[in-house]
Amino acid sequence: MRKTITDIQQMKARGEPIAMLTAYDSVTAALFDSAGIPILLVGDSLGDNVLGFGSTIPVTLDDMVRHTAAVARGAQSALIVADMPFLTYATLDMAVTAARRLMQEGGAQAVKLEGGQAMTPIVRRLVECGVPVMGHLGYTPQSAHVFGKVRVQGRSAAAARRLIEDALALEEAGAFALVLELVPAQLAAAITERLRIPTIGIGAGPYCDGQVQVSTDMLGLRDDFKPRHARRFAELAPIIRAAAAAYIAAVSERSFPSDEHSSRMDEAALREALEGLS
Repeated sequence: MRKTITDIQQMKARGEPIAMLTAYDSVTAALFDSAGIPILLVGDSLGDNVLGFGSTIPVTLDDMVRHTAAVARGAQSALIVADMPFLTYATLDMAVTAARRLMQEGGAQAVKLEGGQAMTPIVRRLVECGVPVMGHLGYTPQSAHVFGKVRVQGRSAAAARRLIEDALALEEAGAFALVLELVPAQLAAAITERLRIPTIGIGAGPYCDGQVQVSTDMLGLRDDFKPRHARRFAELAPIIRAAAAAYIAAVSERSFPSDEHSSRMDEAALREALEGLS
């Protein structure tokens, strides 16, 4: 049975921490799903973690639909949330079209969008259309060019007040959950206390209702990038590199493939096939 938004909201009511991970392909999605992850986020972090871009900005709706569909095929139980990529929800009509594709073609059960009070008409319209919406406040990667650099948001009194007001506005508009990214822990706690809907933190301290990590960070797949807010629960990069080196060595010394990895045919059939050939 696949998790629903009601299941996720009940986790908050029970005080049960919510674990969310990003996934971009069916194999990883199946592994995370079998481990019991309740929410899989097909993030537009796809751009800088899978597609080789330097940010989320180049990720297209077609990219998101294809990778969401792959995750949906791999995961049978987790609630699948798909990011709406950059400028695909600039208007109500665009937002409805993007959400329709992510759900109909991609198989998502919910979408996520970035922004505060300015996004409430979009959130309200999508919810009216039957689309569950997860909000995203704090540092919002799609606004990276506006922020100038990655940094904690909401440290001043005025900025903190705006984030609280944004969170309340998104809840009122119908969002079923809210991601808080790079927000001071005390502020994240204050927001979480004031909302009926779950908060899911990334770089927002331990007081949110749940946590989300980018899977490549959590698995230690990248040597070149280790954000402060990420914890590596495995170091897979050296393991994968060693496996590739062992494979190269086995091919080079002709120890792979061996008979156990090969198929045979009837010798008489082979002689017949070769008859008359030079």
